[in-house]
Amino acid sequence: MSTPDDAERLSPLAQRWPRACKFLLSGCAATVAELATFPLDLTKTRLQIQGEAALARLGDGATESAPYRGMVRTALGIVQEEGFLKLWQGVTPAIYRHIVYSGGRMVTYEHLREVVFGKSEDKHYPLWKSVIGGMMAGVVGQFLANPTDLVKVQMQMEGKRKLEGKPLRFRGVHHAFAKILAEGGIRGLWAGWVPNIQRAALVNMGDLTTYDTVKHYLVLNTPLEDNIVTHGLSSLCSGLVASILGTPADVIKSRIMNQPRDKQGRGLLYKSSTDCLIQAVQGEGFLSLYKGFLPSWLRMDLSVEAC
Repeated sequence: MSTPDDAERLSPLAQRWPRACKFLLSGCAATVAELATFPLDLTKTRLQIQGEAALARLGDGATESAPYRGMVRTALGIVQEEGFLKLWQGVTPAIYRHIVYSGGRMVTYEHLREVVFGKSEDKHYPLWKSVIGGMMAGVVGQFLANPTDLVKVQMQMEGKRKLEGKPLRFRGVHHAFAKILAEGGIRGLWAGWVPNIQRAALVNMGDLTTYDTVKHYLVLNTPLEDNIVTHGLSSLCSGLVASILGTPADVIKSRIMNQPRDKQGRGLLYKSSTDCLIQAVQGEGFLSLYKGFLPSWLRMDLSVEAC
């Protein structure tokens, strides 16, 4: 005769550890999406940093010799000048980032939903709670993942540094972590964390509010039903709004993370994210805050569809 303990041991893993299985499946899906769309992320980072006016203060002539190129020309240029596989340069820390970010965000969101906010009397979870919970969870996850984001951005720019005749900063992922830690300490691993969490909050806010709003509008005001077409259109709109809100903070984040540093790990170009914002607008114009917008939007939509 079987006991309750025997029945629990024989039950599927998904029933015994639902959260762990959900996290594992989410992590696998995110990793596949990361590998498939990473060339867009690399192209985005190159576009965001290209034409950086602040480099003129250091006497760097790279901004003059590298004209601004669009998404397709930038991607083709990477393939022609550095090789096809260089489109995935920095993918390892990007995968690390997804694991840390997804785990931190999921655990925080579940805690906020069940313990802090709770459901209403009719067992419904209001939109405003989802938005606030999603923003807070995104901020926590992004803060925890900042060191991996920092290494990813810097490794994505190594190919460009080589073409410009500059020495490479790292031999690999683990050497990058060790070098940043040795030069800047623990604090150095969180360089650029302020615009990074700002981006996470803005992206989550734009994504959650727009998706739900568009989906309800389409179902109530058009012949469309709640199906894959409605989901696709809602995701397209939510990705657009999230990119519009988050791209300026993403540009600032990438520039702060990639800026040259002294032996103590202090940035040589920007004193803060506000200083970076002011220099970008004054030196390159307001639209410089939207460099890399197109690959960012495409990647966000493709990642949503893949997951």
